[in-house]
Amino acid sequence: MSNLIKSEWFKLTKDQSFRVLTLLLISVAVLFPLLEFDNTDTGLPTVSEYHLNNVLGIHTDIIKLIPSILAGFFITSEYSMGTMKSIVSSGNSRGRIYFAKLSMFSVGAVILSLLLPLFMTGASTVYFGFAGMPDLAFYLQTSGLIALYGAAFASIMAIFATIFSDSGKTIGFLLFMFLLVDWPLQVLAAKVSFLEPIINHSVFRLIYDIVNISQLDGKEVFIMVLIPVITFITSGIIGSYIFHKKEIK
Repeated sequence: MSNLIKSEWFKLTKDQSFRVLTLLLISVAVLFPLLEFDNTDTGLPTVSEYHLNNVLGIHTDIIKLIPSILAGFFITSEYSMGTMKSIVSSGNSRGRIYFAKLSMFSVGAVILSLLLPLFMTGASTVYFGFAGMPDLAFYLQTSGLIALYGAAFASIMAIFATIFSDSGKTIGFLLFMFLLVDWPLQVLAAKVSFLEPIINHSVFRLIYDIVNISQLDGKEVFIMVLIPVITFITSGIIGSYIFHKKEIK
């Protein structure tokens, strides 16, 4: 198993899409705060305000959309190129292969998810000054939850990246699904009463509460942490089963 994980980690670090997405996010994180400098407005937000309103304001889209692109290239492309067939024939069980791939893809998704909170907050500190820094506990809590939810959504992406055999289809489907999934879920929650608590306690809904973590009580925080863990494990089992049944050409 350790050799599989090392192999997947090596492929992740060499993956061109991962490198491009990393550089793109770092560039955006460093340059975006410069938009706050306006010749007609000399007032600048504090780092705490910027972290809350700008950095955390877009974290849901980053977690759900950017790793979807990585899924198409890091996972699905191996089916179309024949790489996965060689891996399966290496003698390792399909379960080990899938979870090694899922683990390293999740690591990549978490890294991509944390780049903006890290670099954009750091850049705003340089540009706006060190006054009004965000509370350290709040910063660590939100960053930790972003990592957890990044891994949870990565496990969902891995399922569809395994189902499809074309990178374009995987990327297109995942982007389309995550852009539009909120509205159908809201309708289901309103129309079907027994689904409401399930939907309201899913990663699709709870991800929007990360910004409000400081206002939640202990039970709500526990749920915020538990749900992505359960999602990751459940999605991993489902994906492993699909991979086990999949005909690899």
